[in-house]
Amino acid sequence: MFEEYKKLIDEAGKRIYTVAKRTDLDHAPQLSQRLSNNIWLKREDQQPVFSYKLRGAYNMIASLSEEERKSGVITASAGNHAQGVALAAQGLALKAVIVMPKTTPDIKVSSVKRMNAEVVLHGNTYDEAKDHAYKLSKETGMYYIPPFDHPLVIAGQATVGVELLEQHPGKPDVIFVPVGGGGLIAGIAAYVKEHHPEIKIIGVEHDEAPSMHHAFEANDRVVLDQIGIFADGAAVIQVGEENYRIAKELVDEVLLVTIDDICAAVKDIFEDTRSIPEPAGALALAGLKQYVARENINDKELIAIFSGANVNFDRLRHIAELSALGEHREALLVIGIPERPGSFRHLCHDLGPRLITEFNYRYADNEDACVFVGVQLKKGISEKDALMSHLLEKGYDVTDLSNDTVAKMHIRYMVGGHAPQAENEVIYRFEFPERSGALLHFLNEMNERWNISLFHYRNHGAAYGRVLMGFQVKEEERDEFQKFVDGLGITYWKETNNPAYQKFLS
Repeated sequence: MFEEYKKLIDEAGKRIYTVAKRTDLDHAPQLSQRLSNNIWLKREDQQPVFSYKLRGAYNMIASLSEEERKSGVITASAGNHAQGVALAAQGLALKAVIVMPKTTPDIKVSSVKRMNAEVVLHGNTYDEAKDHAYKLSKETGMYYIPPFDHPLVIAGQATVGVELLEQHPGKPDVIFVPVGGGGLIAGIAAYVKEHHPEIKIIGVEHDEAPSMHHAFEANDRVVLDQIGIFADGAAVIQVGEENYRIAKELVDEVLLVTIDDICAAVKDIFEDTRSIPEPAGALALAGLKQYVARENINDKELIAIFSGANVNFDRLRHIAELSALGEHREALLVIGIPERPGSFRHLCHDLGPRLITEFNYRYADNEDACVFVGVQLKKGISEKDALMSHLLEKGYDVTDLSNDTVAKMHIRYMVGGHAPQAENEVIYRFEFPERSGALLHFLNEMNERWNISLFHYRNHGAAYGRVLMGFQVKEEERDEFQKFVDGLGITYWKETNNPAYQKFLS
Protein backbone atom coordinates (compact mmCIF):
# COMPACT_ATOMS: atom_id res chain seq x y z
CA MET A 1 0.00 0.00 0.00
CA PHE A 2 2.92 2.32 0.82
CA GLU A 3 5.49 0.81 -1.52
CA GLU A 4 8.11 3.48 -0.89
CA TYR A 5 8.47 2.33 2.72
CA LYS A 6 9.48 -1.26 1.91
CA LYS A 7 13.03 -0.27 0.98
CA LEU A 8 13.29 2.42 3.69
CA ILE A 9 12.31 -0.01 6.45
CA ASP A 10 14.63 -2.70 5.13
CA GLU A 11 17.55 -0.25 5.08
CA ALA A 12 16.67 0.98 8.57
CA GLY A 13 16.80 -2.58 9.85
CA LYS A 14 20.36 -2.93 8.53
CA ARG A 15 21.45 0.40 10.00
CA ILE A 16 19.96 1.09 13.42
CA TYR A 17 21.34 -1.84 15.40
CA THR A 18 24.68 -0.11 15.52
CA VAL A 19 23.23 1.71 18.56
CA ALA A 20 19.68 0.43 19.06
CA LYS A 21 18.70 -2.85 20.66
CA ARG A 22 16.33 -5.56 19.49
CA THR A 23 13.99 -5.33 22.48
CA ASP A 24 11.99 -8.17 24.01
CA LEU A 25 8.35 -8.98 23.42
CA ASP A 26 7.36 -10.12 26.91
CA HIS A 27 4.23 -12.01 27.83
CA ALA A 28 2.41 -10.32 30.73
CA PRO A 29 1.01 -13.21 32.82
CA GLN A 30 -0.85 -11.21 35.45
CA LEU A 31 -2.50 -8.91 32.93
CA SER A 32 -3.33 -11.85 30.68
CA GLN A 33 -5.06 -13.68 33.49
CA ARG A 34 -6.95 -10.63 34.70
CA LEU A 35 -8.09 -9.52 31.22
CA SER A 36 -8.71 -13.07 29.89
CA ASN A 37 -6.56 -12.41 26.82
CA ASN A 38 -2.92 -13.03 25.94
CA ILE A 39 -1.24 -9.69 26.62
CA TRP A 40 2.24 -8.92 25.28
CA LEU A 41 4.44 -5.91 26.02
CA LYS A 42 6.98 -4.69 23.47
CA ARG A 43 9.76 -3.53 25.77
CA GLU A 44 11.15 -0.33 24.25
CA ASP A 45 12.19 0.70 27.76
CA GLN A 46 15.14 -1.65 27.15
CA GLN A 47 16.74 0.71 24.65
CA PRO A 48 19.97 2.48 25.73
CA VAL A 49 17.96 5.72 26.10
CA PHE A 50 14.93 3.87 27.58
CA SER A 51 12.71 4.76 24.61
CA TYR A 52 12.05 3.68 21.02
CA LYS A 53 12.95 7.17 19.76
CA LEU A 54 16.57 6.15 19.24
CA ARG A 55 15.54 4.04 16.23
CA GLY A 56 14.22 6.88 14.10
CA ALA A 57 16.79 9.43 15.25
CA TYR A 58 19.77 7.24 14.42
CA ASN A 59 18.29 6.08 11.13
CA MET A 60 17.97 9.64 9.89
CA ILE A 61 21.27 10.97 11.23
CA ALA A 62 23.21 8.00 9.87
CA SER A 63 21.63 8.69 6.47
CA LEU A 64 23.01 12.25 6.25
CA SER A 65 25.75 13.06 3.79
CA GLU A 66 29.16 14.26 4.94
CA GLU A 67 28.23 17.78 3.86
CA GLU A 68 24.98 17.70 5.86
CA ARG A 69 26.85 16.51 8.96
CA LYS A 70 29.47 19.28 8.96
CA SER A 71 27.59 21.85 11.06
CA GLY A 72 26.08 19.26 13.39
CA VAL A 73 22.45 18.41 14.09
CA ILE A 74 19.68 20.14 16.01
CA THR A 75 16.25 19.03 17.12
CA ALA A 76 13.35 19.85 19.41
CA SER A 77 11.99 17.29 21.81
CA ALA A 78 10.14 16.81 25.08
CA GLY A 79 12.83 14.33 26.02
CA ASN A 80 12.95 10.90 24.40
CA HIS A 81 13.76 11.98 20.84
CA ALA A 82 16.31 14.33 22.35
CA GLN A 83 18.13 11.44 23.97
CA GLY A 84 17.99 9.47 20.73
CA VAL A 85 19.51 12.35 18.74
CA ALA A 86 22.14 12.99 21.43
CA LEU A 87 23.26 9.34 21.52
CA ALA A 88 23.23 9.03 17.73
CA ALA A 89 25.27 12.22 17.34
CA GLN A 90 27.72 11.08 20.01
CA GLY A 91 28.19 7.76 18.23
CA LEU A 92 28.85 9.54 14.92
CA ALA A 93 31.03 12.26 16.54
CA LEU A 94 28.67 15.08 15.55
CA LYS A 95 27.82 18.26 17.41
CA ALA A 96 24.22 18.23 18.70
CA VAL A 97 21.95 20.95 20.05
CA ILE A 98 18.67 19.93 21.65
CA VAL A 99 15.86 22.43 22.27
CA MET A 100 13.61 21.17 25.04
CA PRO A 101 10.48 22.67 26.65
CA LYS A 102 11.07 24.15 30.09
CA THR A 103 8.54 21.60 31.38
CA THR A 104 10.70 18.61 30.37
CA PRO A 105 11.35 16.23 33.29
CA ASP A 106 14.81 16.71 34.80
CA ILE A 107 15.71 13.07 34.23
CA LYS A 108 15.49 13.62 30.45
CA VAL A 109 17.43 16.89 30.49
CA SER A 110 20.22 15.35 32.58
CA SER A 111 20.40 12.32 30.31
CA VAL A 112 20.85 14.49 27.20
CA LYS A 113 23.60 16.52 28.86
CA ARG A 114 25.46 13.35 29.82
CA MET A 115 25.71 12.52 26.12
CA ASN A 116 27.60 15.78 25.50
CA ALA A 117 24.73 17.48 23.67
CA GLU A 118 24.01 21.17 24.25
CA VAL A 119 20.58 21.71 25.81
CA VAL A 120 18.51 24.83 25.19
CA LEU A 121 15.37 25.13 27.31
CA HIS A 122 12.72 27.16 25.53
CA GLY A 123 8.92 27.45 25.79
CA ASN A 124 6.45 25.37 27.75
CA THR A 125 5.41 22.92 25.02
CA TYR A 126 7.08 20.82 22.35
CA ASP A 127 5.68 23.06 19.63
CA GLU A 128 7.20 26.20 21.14
CA ALA A 129 10.54 24.40 21.39
CA LYS A 130 10.22 23.23 17.77
CA ASP A 131 9.70 26.77 16.46
CA HIS A 132 12.81 27.91 18.31
CA ALA A 133 14.82 24.96 16.98
CA TYR A 134 13.79 25.84 13.41
CA LYS A 135 15.01 29.39 14.01
CA LEU A 136 18.37 28.22 15.38
CA SER A 137 18.76 25.78 12.49
CA LYS A 138 18.46 28.58 9.95
CA GLU A 139 20.86 30.78 11.90
CA THR A 140 23.56 28.14 12.43
CA GLY A 141 23.19 25.84 9.44
CA MET A 142 22.76 22.83 11.73
CA TYR A 143 20.68 20.02 10.16
CA TYR A 144 17.25 19.73 11.78
CA ILE A 145 16.24 16.19 12.81
CA PRO A 146 12.45 16.04 13.16
CA PRO A 147 11.09 13.79 15.93
CA PHE A 148 8.38 12.18 13.83
CA ASP A 149 7.46 13.88 10.55
CA HIS A 150 9.99 12.40 8.11
CA PRO A 151 10.09 9.12 6.13
CA LEU A 152 13.50 8.14 7.54
CA VAL A 153 12.34 8.67 11.12
CA ILE A 154 9.14 6.74 10.41
CA ALA A 155 11.14 3.90 8.84
CA GLY A 156 13.37 3.71 11.90
CA GLN A 157 10.36 3.46 14.21
CA ALA A 158 8.85 0.83 11.91
CA THR A 159 11.52 -1.62 13.04
CA VAL A 160 9.47 -2.01 16.23
CA GLY A 161 6.78 -3.59 14.06
CA VAL A 162 9.29 -5.75 12.21
CA GLU A 163 10.58 -7.16 15.49
CA LEU A 164 7.26 -7.85 17.15
CA LEU A 165 5.94 -9.81 14.18
CA GLU A 166 9.09 -11.91 14.21
CA GLN A 167 8.95 -12.40 17.97
CA HIS A 168 5.28 -13.26 18.45
CA PRO A 169 4.81 -17.05 18.58
CA GLY A 170 1.78 -16.82 16.31
CA LYS A 171 0.12 -13.71 14.98
CA PRO A 172 -1.27 -10.78 17.02
CA ASP A 173 -4.90 -9.80 16.64
CA VAL A 174 -4.50 -6.17 17.73
CA ILE A 175 -1.47 -3.93 18.26
CA PHE A 176 -1.90 -0.88 20.49
CA VAL A 177 0.45 2.03 19.85
CA PRO A 178 0.94 5.30 21.76
CA VAL A 179 0.45 8.38 19.60
CA GLY A 180 2.14 11.77 19.90
CA GLY A 181 3.26 13.14 16.57
CA GLY A 182 2.48 9.82 14.91
CA GLY A 183 5.90 8.51 13.86
CA LEU A 184 5.71 5.22 15.73
CA ILE A 185 2.17 4.31 14.70
CA ALA A 186 2.80 5.32 11.07
CA GLY A 187 5.90 3.14 10.92
CA ILE A 188 4.33 0.12 12.60
CA ALA A 189 1.19 0.41 10.48
CA ALA A 190 3.14 0.75 7.24
CA TYR A 191 5.02 -2.48 7.91
CA VAL A 192 2.39 -4.60 9.66
CA LYS A 193 -0.48 -3.82 7.30
CA GLU A 194 1.72 -4.62 4.30
CA HIS A 195 2.31 -8.14 5.62
CA HIS A 196 -0.88 -8.78 7.62
CA PRO A 197 -3.67 -6.34 6.70
CA GLU A 198 -6.09 -8.21 8.98
CA ILE A 199 -4.15 -7.21 12.13
CA LYS A 200 -5.77 -4.21 13.76
CA ILE A 201 -3.59 -1.20 14.57
CA ILE A 202 -5.10 1.00 17.26
CA GLY A 203 -3.60 4.27 18.42
CA VAL A 204 -3.91 5.55 21.97
CA GLU A 205 -3.70 9.18 23.08
CA HIS A 206 -4.09 11.07 26.34
CA ASP A 207 -7.49 12.76 26.24
CA GLU A 208 -5.80 16.09 26.98
CA ALA A 209 -3.63 15.81 23.85
CA PRO A 210 -5.94 14.18 21.24
CA SER A 211 -4.27 15.47 18.07
CA MET A 212 -4.60 12.27 15.98
CA HIS A 213 -8.04 11.43 17.36
CA HIS A 214 -9.38 14.84 16.40
CA ALA A 215 -7.64 14.67 13.02
CA PHE A 216 -9.48 11.42 12.31
CA GLU A 217 -12.78 13.04 13.31
CA ALA A 218 -12.15 16.13 11.16
CA ASN A 219 -10.69 14.08 8.28
CA ASP A 220 -7.76 16.50 8.29
CA ARG A 221 -4.90 17.51 10.54
CA VAL A 222 -6.04 19.87 13.27
CA VAL A 223 -4.17 22.24 15.55
CA LEU A 224 -5.26 21.88 19.17
CA ASP A 225 -5.83 25.08 21.13
CA GLN A 226 -4.08 23.64 24.17
CA ILE A 227 -2.75 20.32 25.43
CA GLY A 228 -2.09 18.65 28.75
CA ILE A 229 1.49 17.57 29.32
CA PHE A 230 1.00 14.77 31.85
CA ALA A 231 2.06 12.32 29.12
CA ASP A 232 4.74 14.73 27.96
CA GLY A 233 6.36 12.22 25.61
CA ALA A 234 3.19 12.17 23.49
CA ALA A 235 1.92 15.74 23.80
CA VAL A 236 1.85 17.69 20.52
CA ILE A 237 -0.73 20.13 19.19
CA GLN A 238 -0.64 18.71 15.64
CA VAL A 239 0.38 15.34 14.22
CA GLY A 240 2.93 15.18 11.43
CA GLU A 241 1.79 15.54 7.83
CA GLU A 242 3.43 12.34 6.58
CA ASN A 243 2.39 10.49 9.73
CA TYR A 244 -1.24 11.47 9.26
CA ARG A 245 -1.14 10.51 5.56
CA ILE A 246 -0.16 6.97 6.54
CA ALA A 247 -2.29 6.68 9.66
CA LYS A 248 -5.56 7.77 8.07
CA GLU A 249 -5.22 4.92 5.56
CA LEU A 250 -3.89 2.17 7.81
CA VAL A 251 -4.83 2.81 11.45
CA ASP A 252 -8.14 1.30 12.50
CA GLU A 253 -9.01 3.77 15.26
CA VAL A 254 -7.59 6.03 17.96
CA LEU A 255 -8.68 5.70 21.59
CA LEU A 256 -8.51 8.38 24.28
CA VAL A 257 -7.55 7.58 27.87
CA THR A 258 -7.56 9.63 31.07
CA ILE A 259 -4.78 10.40 33.53
CA ASP A 260 -6.30 7.86 35.92
CA ASP A 261 -6.26 5.23 33.16
CA ILE A 262 -2.60 5.97 32.42
CA CYS A 263 -1.59 5.79 36.08
CA ALA A 264 -3.36 2.44 36.45
CA ALA A 265 -1.50 1.15 33.40
CA VAL A 266 1.82 2.28 34.87
CA LYS A 267 1.10 0.12 37.90
CA ASP A 268 0.01 -2.82 35.72
CA ILE A 269 3.25 -2.76 33.77
CA PHE A 270 5.29 -2.50 36.96
CA GLU A 271 3.54 -5.52 38.48
CA ASP A 272 4.29 -7.69 35.44
CA THR A 273 7.78 -6.43 34.54
CA ARG A 274 9.11 -4.59 37.64
CA SER A 275 9.88 -1.72 35.27
CA ILE A 276 8.26 1.70 35.65
CA PRO A 277 7.01 3.32 32.44
CA GLU A 278 6.71 7.04 31.97
CA PRO A 279 3.07 8.15 31.44
CA ALA A 280 3.42 8.16 27.63
CA GLY A 281 5.02 4.72 27.88
CA ALA A 282 1.87 3.30 29.44
CA LEU A 283 -0.60 4.85 26.98
CA ALA A 284 -0.88 1.76 24.79
CA LEU A 285 -1.73 -0.55 27.68
CA ALA A 286 -4.32 1.91 28.98
CA GLY A 287 -5.97 1.81 25.57
CA LEU A 288 -5.72 -1.97 25.42
CA LYS A 289 -7.61 -2.28 28.69
CA GLN A 290 -10.28 0.12 27.49
CA TYR A 291 -10.67 -1.83 24.25
CA VAL A 292 -10.98 -5.20 26.03
CA ALA A 293 -13.70 -3.80 28.32
CA ARG A 294 -15.56 -2.18 25.42
CA GLU A 295 -15.44 -5.16 23.06
CA ASN A 296 -15.79 -7.83 25.77
CA ILE A 297 -13.24 -10.02 23.99
CA ASN A 298 -11.47 -13.14 25.25
CA ASP A 299 -8.50 -15.27 24.21
CA LYS A 300 -7.11 -12.74 21.74
CA GLU A 301 -3.44 -11.97 21.10
CA LEU A 302 -2.95 -8.32 22.08
CA ILE A 303 0.28 -6.32 21.99
CA ALA A 304 0.88 -3.00 23.75
CA ILE A 305 3.99 -0.96 22.98
CA PHE A 306 5.75 -0.08 26.26
CA SER A 307 7.37 2.91 24.59
CA GLY A 308 9.48 4.56 27.27
CA ALA A 309 10.60 4.66 30.89
CA ASN A 310 11.99 8.16 31.39
CA VAL A 311 9.97 9.23 34.41
CA ASN A 312 11.04 11.52 37.23
CA PHE A 313 11.19 9.74 40.56
CA ASP A 314 9.28 12.54 42.29
CA ARG A 315 6.34 11.93 39.94
CA LEU A 316 5.82 8.41 41.17
CA ARG A 317 3.79 9.39 44.23
CA HIS A 318 1.28 11.26 42.07
CA ILE A 319 1.03 8.28 39.72
CA ALA A 320 0.59 5.88 42.62
CA GLU A 321 -2.15 8.04 44.16
CA LEU A 322 -4.21 7.99 40.97
CA SER A 323 -3.54 4.42 39.89
CA ALA A 324 -5.97 2.97 42.43
CA LEU A 325 -8.74 5.26 41.16
CA GLY A 326 -7.90 4.45 37.54
CA GLU A 327 -8.19 0.74 38.32
CA HIS A 328 -11.39 1.30 40.32
CA ARG A 329 -9.61 -0.19 43.31
CA GLU A 330 -10.34 2.81 45.50
CA ALA A 331 -13.44 4.90 46.08
CA LEU A 332 -13.38 8.44 47.43
CA LEU A 333 -16.55 9.18 49.39
CA VAL A 334 -17.88 12.06 51.43
CA ILE A 335 -20.07 10.73 54.24
CA GLY A 336 -22.18 12.72 56.65
CA ILE A 337 -22.34 11.43 60.24
CA PRO A 338 -23.76 12.85 63.50
CA GLU A 339 -21.33 15.01 65.47
CA ARG A 340 -21.18 12.89 68.59
CA PRO A 341 -18.76 10.46 70.27
CA GLY A 342 -18.73 7.00 68.68
CA SER A 343 -19.83 8.10 65.20
CA PHE A 344 -16.44 7.33 63.66
CA ARG A 345 -16.41 3.83 65.08
CA HIS A 346 -19.95 3.11 63.88
CA LEU A 347 -19.07 4.36 60.39
CA CYS A 348 -15.97 2.14 60.19
CA HIS A 349 -18.08 -0.82 61.25
CA ASP A 350 -20.68 -0.07 58.57
CA LEU A 351 -17.98 0.25 55.91
CA GLY A 352 -17.36 -3.46 56.47
CA PRO A 353 -14.15 -5.50 56.28
CA ARG A 354 -12.47 -3.20 53.78
CA LEU A 355 -9.13 -1.46 54.01
CA ILE A 356 -9.62 2.22 54.77
CA THR A 357 -7.09 4.11 52.67
CA GLU A 358 -7.98 7.59 53.88
CA PHE A 359 -9.99 9.20 56.64
CA ASN A 360 -10.09 13.01 56.94
CA TYR A 361 -12.30 15.10 59.19
CA ARG A 362 -12.32 18.50 60.94
CA TYR A 363 -14.86 19.68 63.51
CA ALA A 364 -17.31 22.26 62.13
CA ASP A 365 -20.37 22.40 64.39
CA ASN A 366 -22.25 20.47 67.07
CA GLU A 367 -24.78 18.87 64.70
CA ASP A 368 -23.18 17.15 61.72
CA ALA A 369 -19.75 15.94 60.69
CA CYS A 370 -18.54 15.60 57.08
CA VAL A 371 -15.90 12.89 56.59
CA PHE A 372 -13.68 12.38 53.54
CA VAL A 373 -13.10 8.62 53.21
CA GLY A 374 -11.01 6.48 50.89
CA VAL A 375 -12.02 2.80 50.68
CA GLN A 376 -10.11 0.01 48.97
CA LEU A 377 -12.19 -1.98 46.47
CA LYS A 378 -11.50 -5.53 45.34
CA LYS A 379 -14.35 -5.87 42.83
CA GLY A 380 -14.26 -2.46 41.18
CA ILE A 381 -17.30 -0.37 40.34
CA SER A 382 -19.82 -3.06 41.27
CA GLU A 383 -18.43 -3.17 44.81
CA LYS A 384 -18.50 0.61 45.07
CA ASP A 385 -22.13 0.72 43.94
CA ALA A 386 -23.04 -1.96 46.49
CA LEU A 387 -21.22 -0.05 49.25
CA MET A 388 -23.00 3.18 48.34
CA SER A 389 -26.38 1.44 48.47
CA HIS A 390 -25.52 -0.16 51.82
CA LEU A 391 -24.53 3.17 53.38
CA LEU A 392 -27.63 4.90 52.06
CA GLU A 393 -29.77 2.15 53.55
CA LYS A 394 -28.02 2.77 56.87
CA GLY A 395 -29.11 6.39 56.70
CA TYR A 396 -25.83 8.03 55.75
CA ASP A 397 -25.62 11.00 53.43
CA VAL A 398 -23.06 9.77 50.85
CA THR A 399 -21.47 11.44 47.79
CA ASP A 400 -19.08 9.66 45.41
CA LEU A 401 -16.08 11.85 44.52
CA SER A 402 -13.95 9.15 42.87
CA ASN A 403 -14.07 10.91 39.49
CA ASP A 404 -13.99 14.46 40.84
CA THR A 405 -10.75 16.17 39.78
CA VAL A 406 -10.92 18.83 42.49
CA ALA A 407 -11.39 16.18 45.16
CA LYS A 408 -8.54 14.00 43.85
CA MET A 409 -6.07 16.80 43.26
CA HIS A 410 -6.86 19.23 46.05
CA ILE A 411 -9.64 18.62 48.57
CA ARG A 412 -8.18 15.36 49.88
CA TYR A 413 -5.15 17.36 51.02
CA MET A 414 -7.10 20.36 52.31
CA VAL A 415 -9.69 18.89 54.65
CA GLY A 416 -9.23 20.85 57.85
CA GLY A 417 -8.72 24.46 58.87
CA HIS A 418 -9.09 26.51 62.00
CA ALA A 419 -11.89 25.45 64.36
CA PRO A 420 -12.19 28.03 67.15
CA GLN A 421 -15.44 26.38 68.24
CA ALA A 422 -13.58 23.18 69.08
CA GLU A 423 -13.01 24.08 72.72
CA ASN A 424 -10.51 22.33 74.97
CA GLU A 425 -8.80 20.64 72.04
CA VAL A 426 -5.73 18.47 72.49
CA ILE A 427 -3.78 16.96 69.58
CA TYR A 428 -2.09 13.56 69.50
CA ARG A 429 -0.23 11.72 66.77
CA PHE A 430 -0.50 7.92 66.80
CA GLU A 431 1.35 5.17 64.99
CA PHE A 432 0.15 1.58 64.75
CA PRO A 433 1.04 -1.45 62.60
CA GLU A 434 -0.67 -1.24 59.20
CA ARG A 435 -2.95 -4.20 58.57
CA SER A 436 -6.52 -4.89 57.49
CA GLY A 437 -8.95 -3.81 60.18
CA ALA A 438 -6.29 -1.85 62.09
CA LEU A 439 -8.16 1.46 61.90
CA LEU A 440 -11.41 -0.04 63.18
CA HIS A 441 -9.53 -1.77 65.99
CA PHE A 442 -7.90 1.53 66.87
CA LEU A 443 -11.26 3.30 67.04
CA ASN A 444 -12.77 0.47 69.08
CA GLU A 445 -10.09 1.14 71.69
CA MET A 446 -11.00 4.83 71.85
CA ASN A 447 -13.35 5.89 74.61
CA GLU A 448 -16.60 7.53 73.47
CA ARG A 449 -16.45 9.93 76.43
CA TRP A 450 -14.39 12.46 74.49
CA ASN A 451 -15.47 13.93 71.19
CA ILE A 452 -13.10 13.63 68.24
CA SER A 453 -12.59 17.09 66.73
CA LEU A 454 -9.90 16.30 64.14
CA PHE A 455 -8.97 13.09 62.35
CA HIS A 456 -6.47 12.56 59.55
CA TYR A 457 -5.33 9.16 58.29
CA ARG A 458 -3.85 8.16 54.95
CA ASN A 459 -2.47 4.75 54.02
CA HIS A 460 0.71 5.46 52.04
CA GLY A 461 1.76 1.84 51.79
CA ALA A 462 4.07 2.16 54.77
CA ALA A 463 4.46 -0.51 57.43
CA TYR A 464 2.76 1.74 60.00
CA GLY A 465 -0.50 3.64 59.93
CA ARG A 466 -0.19 7.25 61.05
CA VAL A 467 -3.12 9.14 62.52
CA LEU A 468 -3.38 12.74 63.68
CA MET A 469 -6.29 13.22 66.06
CA GLY A 470 -7.87 16.03 68.01
CA PHE A 471 -10.02 15.50 71.13
CA GLN A 472 -12.14 17.85 73.16
CA VAL A 473 -10.96 17.23 76.72
CA LYS A 474 -11.79 19.56 79.58
CA GLU A 475 -8.89 20.70 81.73
CA GLU A 476 -10.05 18.72 84.77
CA GLU A 477 -10.19 15.53 82.66
CA ARG A 478 -6.68 15.78 81.17
CA ASP A 479 -5.03 13.38 83.63
CA GLU A 480 -7.76 10.80 83.12
CA PHE A 481 -7.47 11.18 79.35
CA GLN A 482 -3.70 10.75 79.50
CA LYS A 483 -4.08 7.49 81.45
CA PHE A 484 -6.51 6.31 78.78
CA VAL A 485 -4.04 7.11 75.98
CA ASP A 486 -1.19 5.37 77.81
CA GLY A 487 -3.40 2.31 78.23
CA LEU A 488 -3.93 1.94 74.47
CA GLY A 489 -0.49 0.43 74.06
CA ILE A 490 0.03 2.46 70.88
CA THR A 491 3.00 4.64 70.04
CA TYR A 492 2.01 8.30 70.29
CA TRP A 493 3.28 11.86 70.44
CA LYS A 494 1.62 14.91 72.01
CA GLU A 495 1.24 17.60 69.33
CA THR A 496 -1.02 20.25 70.93
CA ASN A 497 1.87 22.74 70.89
CA ASN A 498 3.07 21.78 67.42
CA PRO A 499 3.65 25.01 65.42
CA ALA A 500 2.06 23.61 62.23
CA TYR A 501 -1.10 22.76 64.17
CA GLN A 502 -1.10 26.16 65.90
CA LYS A 503 -0.72 28.04 62.61
CA PHE A 504 -3.22 26.14 60.48
CA LEU A 505 -5.65 24.09 62.58
CA SER A 506 -6.10 25.41 66.10
